[in-house]
Formats: sequence, C-alpha cells, structure tokens
Amino acid sequence: MNALHLLKDPDLQDDRARLFARAEEISADLARRGAELDAEGRPPIAEIERLKKDGLLNALHPVEIGGGGLDWLDGLRLVRILARGESSVGQLLGYHFVNSQYIYWAADDPDKAWDLGVETVAKSLYWGAAVNPRDPGLTLTQDGDHYLLNGRKTFSTGAHISNRLNANAAFGDQIANLVLPTDRPGYVANDDWDNIGQRLSDSGSVEFRDFPVYDSDFLLPLAARDTAPAVQATFNTPLIQLVFVNFYIGTAEGALDAAIDYVRTTTRPWLTSGVEKASEDPYILERIGEFRAALKASAALADAAATTVQSVLARGRTVTAQERGEAAIEAYAAKVNATHVALDVTARVFELTGARSTASHYRFDRYWRNVRTHTLHDPVFYKAREVGDFALNGRVPEPSLYS
Repeated sequence: MNALHLLKDPDLQDDRARLFARAEEISADLARRGAELDAEGRPPIAEIERLKKDGLLNALHPVEIGGGGLDWLDGLRLVRILARGESSVGQLLGYHFVNSQYIYWAADDPDKAWDLGVETVAKSLYWGAAVNPRDPGLTLTQDGDHYLLNGRKTFSTGAHISNRLNANAAFGDQIANLVLPTDRPGYVANDDWDNIGQRLSDSGSVEFRDFPVYDSDFLLPLAARDTAPAVQATFNTPLIQLVFVNFYIGTAEGALDAAIDYVRTTTRPWLTSGVEKASEDPYILERIGEFRAALKASAALADAAATTVQSVLARGRTVTAQERGEAAIEAYAAKVNATHVALDVTARVFELTGARSTASHYRFDRYWRNVRTHTLHDPVFYKAREVGDFALNGRVPEPSLYS
C-alpha cells in the first residue's frame, strides 16, 4: 500500500487519522507518567498491550489482512510521536516495525511471509530479534526430526515482551535464518538490563537452552556462510537506522516540550532580565527558537530519507546494490544529524528551565540519558565516514547489520 493509494481512499485516510490520533493520545499519557516510568525501569508490558489494543503494532501490515496499510514514512512518524512521550516505547514500536516487516522482503516464499503476517495481525504479535552480530553466534544442532538451538545474546530489545524473534544461527558450516515463538521451553529472558537510559526498552540478554526448532521455523533455506543475501533482504539496516533517527528526534522534541511547559509554569525570571515572566526572557526565547528550528530541520531530513528508502525498497527483487547503497546513505546522513541535534537539545534544555529543574523528582535528565545510551549502539563517526566516503569517492557501504 502506498501513500498515493491512501490519499485516494477516504476509508484508509480515516484509518490513518485514527492511528495518528491514538499515537498522540498514548504519547501524551506516557509524557505525564514519564518520570515515574523511568524510575521504575520495568519492561513496559502494559504499554505494549495498549499499542496492540489500539492497532499500532499492525499499522504497516497490508489492509488485506487487517493491517493499517501505512507506508514507512508514516510508520516512522508514529515512532517519533511515541518517543516524545517515552523514548523506549518509541524505540520498541520501531523495532517491531522492522522485525515484523522484514519477512515480506526477506522470505523466498511469499506464501510463508503472508501466513506469518496474517498470524501477526490476527494475534497482534510483537516481534523482536536476537541477532546482535558482536556476540558469539547461536548454534543449531540436529536432534532427530527437529533441531536444538543454544547460545546467548547480550542485548535483545523487547526480550520479555516479544512474541516472535528473528534469529540467525550456525548449523555446521551453514547459516539458518529463523522466526521463533518465545513461548517454547528453552527461551530465557534475563533481568539484566540496568543501563542509565532507555530503561523501559527491555533490552537485556536472552538465552536459548536446547530450544526446539522445527522446519517450519526457517524463514529461508539453510545457506553457506559466505552466501550473499538478496539485496532486498538487506534493507533492514537502513530502516532500523531510520528508526533510531526518529526516536532520537522524538525524544528531543519531548524534552523541549517538557522544558517549555516548565518555563511557562515554574521558571522564574532572572533578576537582571527586566521582564516579569520567564516566558518573556529574550535569551530563553532565542534558545527555544534555535532548538525548535534544529529539530524541524532534522525531522525534515528524516522524512526525506524515509521517502527515498521506501521508494527504492518498493522496487522489490529488481533493486540493485548501488540503488540500495545510495538510499542507505540518505538514512545515514539523517542518523548523523539526528544524533548531534538530539544530544545537543536534550543536554541544553536545562538552560531554559534553570537550577531548580535539576531536582531528581523531575527526572528531566532522562531525555539526555535515553539519547546518550542508544546513540552508542553503533558509533556515529562510522556513519559519518560512510557518508563522507560516498560524497568523496562514490563508494556505497557494504551491507551488514550495521551498514
């Protein structure tokens, strides 16, 4: 389903409007409870249940199977909206979008992908992944008429809330690409996520202990380790990078909104400002204007990159490695920009709110902690190098889970 089709169909437009309205309502509720949620730092089970109930998890699935039929541009905007209220919930929605949509362009059997999509929509399943490439790989061994999966992944976002996981495992000298239900015996989600930010992202370690795997769990046939994936199957990386971009921006927008509200209601004018209200202070006005302008520019760059990536992805199996690489560069340029803007805004909103706003019960520092924690996921200077290498040498990045 594309944006033009949405514009031509009034019913789809109404559905789209409802999804965005629900996202705004959920985001506002999350913002009101943000300090409390951050202090608790628990897996957001109730929050994800609300996303399921309100249809947001199915927003990108085809309308033919009951999904919302939205495109990637709209899906990433939903991520941005939710991140304004709570950064981790925005991240979790974005991860689910990429992990659950991956089946449509990666599976070599369209019927299998369609059946997985039907089940996902019908049950409102949440999709996570256990594919961190910096960990030792998972191993698969034969056990009679099925297989056993063993191994550990240090980080698996949505570890406790995931209903399905994308996972890769070594089977001798071959690689298995799997879709796994998490309700089987042998899946263990550990309670070891205790980082300073993204505290609700449920990103602790997972283990597979003689986890049973069946032929029906294979998304792709077994392949040699050095087999290059189809170009279309590598779009999960630029898309997950765009998820990062949008929840960074959304988090910074949420920080600025919270600061503006605090200035209006609580901040006192400085002694020598010559104004009666902090909201009239020229330096506060200047900073709000600068922050707002930077965030609007970053959001526009993010939307432009999303439009480019989704238009290239829509070419399906005819897409070339060069086309994929050029689209990825647009996403990575947006990633470089959003990282710097979000870190700057979330750190500097205290210049608007003043010393009293650093009281621990406000937890305004959570916005910076969230962005700072996740922007270390993959070093931004490597993304900047890829953008520079393309600009200077015309070289596109080699596809990987990071590029």
